[in-house]
Order: sequence, then structure tokens, then C-alpha cells
Amino acid sequence: MNAATKPRVVVADDSALMRRIVCNLLSRGGIDVVGTAADGDEALALCERERPDAMTLDLAMPGMGGLDVLRALRARGAELPVVVVSAFSPSQGARAVDALAEGAFELVQKPTGGADVDGFERNLLGKIRLAARTGVGRAARRIGLRAGEGGAGGGREGERPARQGPGRMQRALLIATSTGGPRALSSLLPALPAPLGLGTLIVQHMPPGFTSSLAARLDRSSRLSAREAQGGEAVDPAVALVAPGGRHLRLGAGGVAQLSDADAIGGLRPRADLLIEDAARAWGERLTLVVLTGMGSDGLRGAREVKRHGGRVLVEDECTCTVYGMPRAIVNAGLADEIVPLHEMAGAIVAEVAC
Repeated sequence: MNAATKPRVVVADDSALMRRIVCNLLSRGGIDVVGTAADGDEALALCERERPDAMTLDLAMPGMGGLDVLRALRARGAELPVVVVSAFSPSQGARAVDALAEGAFELVQKPTGGADVDGFERNLLGKIRLAARTGVGRAARRIGLRAGEGGAGGGREGERPARQGPGRMQRALLIATSTGGPRALSSLLPALPAPLGLGTLIVQHMPPGFTSSLAARLDRSSRLSAREAQGGEAVDPAVALVAPGGRHLRLGAGGVAQLSDADAIGGLRPRADLLIEDAARAWGERLTLVVLTGMGSDGLRGAREVKRHGGRVLVEDECTCTVYGMPRAIVNAGLADEIVPLHEMAGAIVAEVAC
């Protein structure tokens, strides 16, 4: 798909009205809708026949639901980027987080009542376009790797020499991520020991209501105790605190978690930069920042502060990122101490912070 080619998309939703709405919005935005499906079986058949660049997927469908479709796609070896378009609420957060962990590219909440329809359209179009570009990029990277053109992080696990930490001291860990983050965190957190360093903080860009489900999912699978921050918690080596969606997580005196309802920055709340800057001032050289997959450049300003205070910065290698945006911004600015593929990140973190 080049710049002149329209992204080809399949739309799956059991509501005929929502299929029509989504199709109209996509078509108006220059997207080629190559087929619509009312259930999961139809969606899989369409994807097999049409080979689209991306798909929109409702989670609640009769018969084979959205999660089943995602699992079936992965079982078939398909890497089709899927944007989940579904009616969400805090009570449905677990299903949404499961979808992201199963490989969904992004989430878009259906407009309800007096919701911002224009905002829904912008959000949907932006994420579908990015998903389609990402799918093509993944295919190009696979071809390059088969041809022996993999980057520095493209080797097999175990080919690198054992890592040694930069100095014998315990450090705090701060992880920042966005698109693709729930899947990356679901792989990374279970591989980390507990207790770990001085404590762990996580900023994942998500809407309100979903980060509590993310924390609960991570808690079930990890040795660290993962919790959504409520404010007032002291950073604890046995705990990973997750910034709540819709609020900024900050650090107060003594490294105590604080929540802020200040305006979103660059459309983001929580904003990782704010917490990173607080952590850099609190811990100085005793902080390791890890920036995983995500679009945009959140974390760049914070990384500058980490380096200014003597801390360390690790970023995920492009070869394992869903979206190489946040890590790329830091690499391009010359702020990365290490560039690490996801499957090696746990070892790198332990070498950094668990002395």
C-alpha cells in the first residue's frame, strides 16, 4: 500500500446500523471498505478472501465473538491489525483489555447518547490509517528479516552476551507505553521478579475505566503485585503501580503517588512525561526509564530529564514494536542507553534495577 492507495478494511459488527455508520465514516475518510460482517464467522471468511489491510471489530457478537476472532486470526498466523470498535464501560473493561492482550491494535469507543460523534470519526479514521500502515510495515520487516536484513535487535534470544547492570545500586523502574502496550506488558511483567529494585511505575495510555482491568490482568499473571494507583501509595519494591486512565500520576515528597486532574497534554491523560520528570527529580541516577511500543513522542521530554539527572533509558527495538513512535523519538534524540527487543527486555531490566 503506497500513499496513493486507499487502505482496504473489513467492518465487523452485529448491528446493521453501526455497520452503516462505520462504513460511511470510513468511506468519507478515504478508506475502501471491502466487506462487512455481522458475526465472527463472516468476518474471518471475509479476511481470508479479501486480505484487507485492517479490520474494525465489535467484541459483542453472536456466536463467535470478537475475542474468538482475534484468537482465530493469531492461530492462523495472520498479523492483520484489528481496531476494536465497541460499546465500552468500566464493567466491560476486562474484555477490552483481553482484546488488546490478544493482539488488537487499538480501541475506539462507540458514541452513545450525546457523545462527540466528530471525535469518534477522527479517532476511528486516525487509528485505522495507522493500523493499515503498521500492517504493511510489519510485512516489509518480515521480508527484510528473511533476507538477512534484520536490525540490531533482530537476532535470536540467547545470541547476545549476558548483560551487566551499569552500577551496583538498586533503581526504580518506570515503564511508558501506548499502542501495543497491553500486549507488551502482558509479556514483560510476568517475566520480572518480585521484589524488584525500589519499585515499579507504569503509564499506559488508556481511557478511564480500563486501566483497573489492565492492572487486574497483570496482577493475575505476574509475581509483582499490579495495582491501579489510587493516590497516597508509597512506591513499593513488590508492587507495580499503574497510572489510572483519565488522570495524571505524579510523585510527591518521599516518592508518594499523587493523582492530578490537570488538563490533558497533547490529548493525553495520563501523560508519561509528567511522571518521568517527577521520578527523575526524586531518584536521579537511581531511575531506569523503559519506553515500549507506542505512537507519538510522549516520554521524550521526560527522557531528557532522566539523562540530565544521571538516570538510564532503555527503549524497545523497532523489530518487536507494534508502533515504533515513542521509542523512535528517544532514539532519534540520542537519549537511549540501550535498544532492546521485547523478548530480551526483562533480562535487561533485571540487570539494571535489581542489584
